[in-house]
Amino acid sequence: MQDGRAPKIKNRAPAAIQITAEQLLREAQERQESSFKAPRQRVEDFEELHEYRGRKRKEFEERVRRTRGSLKEWQQYANWEASQGQFDRSRSVFERALDVDARSVPLWMSYTEMELKNRNIQHARNLYDRAVTLLPRIDNLWYKYVYLEELLQNVPGARQVFERWMKWEPDDKAWQAYIKMEERYNELDRASAIYERWIAVRPEPRVWIKWAKFEEERGRLDKAREVFQTAVEFFGDDAEQIEKAQAVFAGFAKMEVRAKEYERARVIFKFALERLPRSKSSTLYAAYTKFEKQHGTRSSIESTLLGKRRIQYEDEISHNPSNYDVWFDYARLEESALASLREEGEGDGEGEEEKAITRVREVYERAVANVPPGAEKRLWRRYIFLWLDYALFEEIETKDYERTREIYKAALGVVPHKQFTFAKLWLNFAKFEVRRLNLPAARKILGTSIGMCPKEKLFKGYIQLELDLREFDNVRQIYHKLLTFNPANPQSWLAYTTLETQLSDITRARAIFELGISQPLLEMPELLWKGYIDFEVEVGEGDRERVRALYERLVRQSGHWKVWVAWALFEGNEIRVAADEDEEDEEEEKEDIVKPGDRELARSVFRRGYQDLKSRQENDGRRFLLDAWLNWEKDGGEEVEIKNVQAMMPWKTEKLRDDEYGQKETYSAWVFPDDERENNTMAFKFLQRAHAWKKSQAEKKMDVDVGGSANDDRMDEDEDKPRREENSRRRTESERDEESSSASDGE
Repeated sequence: MQDGRAPKIKNRAPAAIQITAEQLLREAQERQESSFKAPRQRVEDFEELHEYRGRKRKEFEERVRRTRGSLKEWQQYANWEASQGQFDRSRSVFERALDVDARSVPLWMSYTEMELKNRNIQHARNLYDRAVTLLPRIDNLWYKYVYLEELLQNVPGARQVFERWMKWEPDDKAWQAYIKMEERYNELDRASAIYERWIAVRPEPRVWIKWAKFEEERGRLDKAREVFQTAVEFFGDDAEQIEKAQAVFAGFAKMEVRAKEYERARVIFKFALERLPRSKSSTLYAAYTKFEKQHGTRSSIESTLLGKRRIQYEDEISHNPSNYDVWFDYARLEESALASLREEGEGDGEGEEEKAITRVREVYERAVANVPPGAEKRLWRRYIFLWLDYALFEEIETKDYERTREIYKAALGVVPHKQFTFAKLWLNFAKFEVRRLNLPAARKILGTSIGMCPKEKLFKGYIQLELDLREFDNVRQIYHKLLTFNPANPQSWLAYTTLETQLSDITRARAIFELGISQPLLEMPELLWKGYIDFEVEVGEGDRERVRALYERLVRQSGHWKVWVAWALFEGNEIRVAADEDEEDEEEEKEDIVKPGDRELARSVFRRGYQDLKSRQENDGRRFLLDAWLNWEKDGGEEVEIKNVQAMMPWKTEKLRDDEYGQKETYSAWVFPDDERENNTMAFKFLQRAHAWKKSQAEKKMDVDVGGSANDDRMDEDEDKPRREENSRRRTESERDEESSSASDGE
């Protein structure tokens, strides 16, 4: 395309014939042009050969003269001379190249390869000797030299080359190659001596392990043990050296396992683990765990796994001491170890159990010492549970109640109560004192809490404690303090009234309700009003006067459509009152007394609510009230009343208004019949008739359409044409009537 863009693909459907990637590649290969090949030149006689060689030599000489530092040109020149059988000339070229760069390894390799291809063995030996003398740190030259001597079955010569090589202390592969050569010729004593020399040069754990394994494979188990023991003595008792020599201990133990000396292996593992810190012995512990799983008893396996997990937790804690989840897991690990010890009853009784308890306490003490750095409650949520778990452990597992009390006090001393507090901590402390039958202390703790840092959960916990103790006067006092602390919470008022209702103090409960609904800043007052109304319904035994008076006060205060609907439903629905039970008739079950509602009174409430909402121009509330009224009338009401309510139902219309930018916008509004009737009586009647006529026309049109579709096959065009004209005329008249009704509505 002209603008360089890809063409627009209009049809993205898959092609009818699909082609695979393999076919595309094959087609591309078939269409590929053949590369250029230089024509072959045939030489007919010696004169042409002499001329050809002279021309090629001249070209090569010019090239090496222009690019003297390019060894690739020298190699091509020398290899061409060798291909012509001119070995002296080829050697001359290689030597000239070595004068340019005598340290080029590829040049030496190409030079020796030329001599070997042409079976000039002695020349190749001389070249390798010169190369390793000049470049003794190039292992590849030594490998080639050794391989040549061994290929010629000159084992002493190869050994001599290795000896020259080992004087330079090469890497491990060179030593292994020397040892492998001796093993191929079954010179095992020489190989063992080479290992000893290797250890002297590079005393690393893996070298010790290789030597011991070599001796073990030879069947000299005592020699292998001697090697490992020498290695252990070499590394000594220093923690850093033992950490470095973990592989030696693991290899030593594995060798004893292969020899079925399990006790020796266990002693080796324990010797190493006792001298290593837990955080640095994870690898050795893994090997020890595997050994115990295969050859140990149940107790030894559990002890090993326990030690391994301790190492893991210590490592995680060292990286992040404030990771309280790890502290929880660590403490549970030690507690489970204590429980297992008690169940099995192993060890020396009290001594082992005391050690386990000390370990648990040590973990908890270390954990709670990591106080969160900030004064934000979210940072303290997990931390405070460490104190709670610590206290429960001391109370349940060790029965040390005085220590438990001290733990709770220490925890309360750590928390910054001026910024925030934890009700769970106070409540658990109080419950602990209750379990110790120290009720004054429990009351003092909770009293201190609501005095220092009042919180609804603390009040509720204190109330529940006094309720359990049946101290109702104390409960009332706490409720007074709670309502003084937060009078805006309706749940507290409801709970207080529920208590007084259960105590059959109706007058006090009613007074509390009155005090509650009089609060100016009450949150969600509808909850308290509903509770008050339900309370009067329950205790009134069918007397509706108090409830009616409450609804009167509520509609004056709120006036919400839901209040009117609830009042009307209350007046119209029946009330069930529990029958009085005599002592003589306790066994007989009596039915509840049903007091019917007054539907006329309910309708009057609906009408009052409708008029009130209308006066305040709450059209949505009026609509919802009418919906509720209509549903109520349909459920047991008379047909006349249902039609009356239906006649009051609004309809939705589109109106215009100016938006904030002065533009006309359309919005939906509800039109109520009584509003239209009051505003324009004649227009309302006309509009009502127009709506009725429009509805009848729609029903007729539906009947005509249904009849026409059923008899479509039997009617011809002549019979259908008058009917279509009549329908068109009727639609035109309907549209004209609608326009006139809209005009009158606008007037």
